[in-house]
Amino acid sequence: MSCIFWFAIIAVVLVLVFLLAAAASLRGKRPFGAIGFLLVALLILAVALFLGTLMVAVSGYRAFTHEELAATIRIEPRGEKRFHAHVIFPDGRRVSYELSGDQVYVDAYLLKWKPAANFLGLHTAYDLDRIGGRYLDLTDEQQSLRTIYSLSRPKPIDLFELRRRYLFLRFLLDAEYGSAAFIGAGQKKMYEIRVSTSGLVAREIQEHGK
Repeated sequence: MSCIFWFAIIAVVLVLVFLLAAAASLRGKRPFGAIGFLLVALLILAVALFLGTLMVAVSGYRAFTHEELAATIRIEPRGEKRFHAHVIFPDGRRVSYELSGDQVYVDAYLLKWKPAANFLGLHTAYDLDRIGGRYLDLTDEQQSLRTIYSLSRPKPIDLFELRRRYLFLRFLLDAEYGSAAFIGAGQKKMYEIRVSTSGLVAREIQEHGK
C-alpha cells in the first residue's frame, strides 16, 4: 500500500483522538479547550479527505519506474485504407475498433513527479487516451473519414484535473506531457505498445503459433 494510504489512516486516528479530547474538555467544562481540539480535528480531517481523494485519483493511473507494456494491438486489414485494431490490455481486457487510414495511432498522457512526491507514493504514471486511424497523405488526413476512439476508462477522480485544481501539487510535478505512436496497418501484424518515462514506443512481435 502507498504512503498516502497510511498517512490517511494516521490522520483518521488523530481525528478520533482530538474528538475524544474535545469531548473530555466539554465534560470538564473547558469550552475553549474543546473548541481548540475540535478545530484541530477538523483541520486533520480536511487533510485526510484530501489524501483520500489523491489516493483514489492515483489508483486510476498505472504507475511505473521502467519500460512497461501498455497494450498489445493486433491489426487485420479489411480493405483499402480500412482495418480492424484488436487491443489487449495487460489486465486481460479486450476491445476492438474498425479504423480508417494507413496507420493505427495511439496516444497517452504521462505525469512525472519530482523525487519528493515519490515519498507520498506518487510515481511516474500514464493513461492511454485514444486510438485512431492515421493517413500518410496530409490531404487524406484533412478530407477522408476520420476514426478515433477513447481508450481511457472512466475514473472516479481524474488525477490530471486534480493537479490543475490544487496549485501546490504543481510544485511536486516534474513534467506533464503527451506521447503518441503510430504504426503501419497495411498488413496483418501484432505490436506491443510500451511506455517509458520518455514516451510510447511500438514494437512488432510474432503472434503465438507462428
